[in-house]
Amino acid sequence: MADFFDQICKVILESDSRDPGRVRPDAVTAQFFQSVAPVQRTQISAPESCRQDIPVKPEPRCGTEQISADSLEKLQFALGDCRRCQLCEKRNKIVFGEGSENARLMFIGEGPGFDEDQQGRPFVGRAGELLTRMIRAMQFTREEVYIANIVKCRPPQNRVPMPDEVEKCLPFLKKQIDIIRPEVIVLLGSTAAKNLLNITTGISALRGKWTSYENIPVMPTFHPAYLLRNESAKKDAWQDLQKVMARFGKYHKA
Repeated sequence: MADFFDQICKVILESDSRDPGRVRPDAVTAQFFQSVAPVQRTQISAPESCRQDIPVKPEPRCGTEQISADSLEKLQFALGDCRRCQLCEKRNKIVFGEGSENARLMFIGEGPGFDEDQQGRPFVGRAGELLTRMIRAMQFTREEVYIANIVKCRPPQNRVPMPDEVEKCLPFLKKQIDIIRPEVIVLLGSTAAKNLLNITTGISALRGKWTSYENIPVMPTFHPAYLLRNESAKKDAWQDLQKVMARFGKYHKA
């Protein structure tokens, strides 16, 4: 099956070559839905309030109160040349996060990979390229959203971050959320979901179900790296993202 995010972006770009950053929903129709079963508009209507489909264990705000920064610039300064955990020993660059401080939509992944560690930017490798296409298919741009990770330094061999590493980094991520106050957060993969929501449920059971963090609606879905390895899961991820689109009044027409 062809990569349907690639199909979406190809049609988007061909629909308005004079302004490739502009997304034309009317153009993203027949070609996409020939290869992917359509989700009816009535099926993705935005819920009136954030439903608690996933039980979330109450937790304190994990130390965000002790970080006094009131802007992303000040928060990054407070983070400094972070030496709070062992990840600093082999990292190349800290990957703080990227996007608009006024973003309505925020994406949170697991941690930096090789390319991110080299450039100091989140999601710039192959998974990042796919995420960019996903964002554009949702009728946003990378500049409009905010992208971050559970940890800000690359774990060796891209392993899952250790609990003590997450413990040191999570307060800064939570402060980023406090500063941005997005309307919706999309959690990419199990590591992001388990650590931000303080749960143990796997992503296959979590995905596609609304929950919340600090009264912000949250949609868990598959990580782009997983989608690169499991192309059949892209259809499920796209359905999850359409639910997010619906909260912003955005729809794809069949």
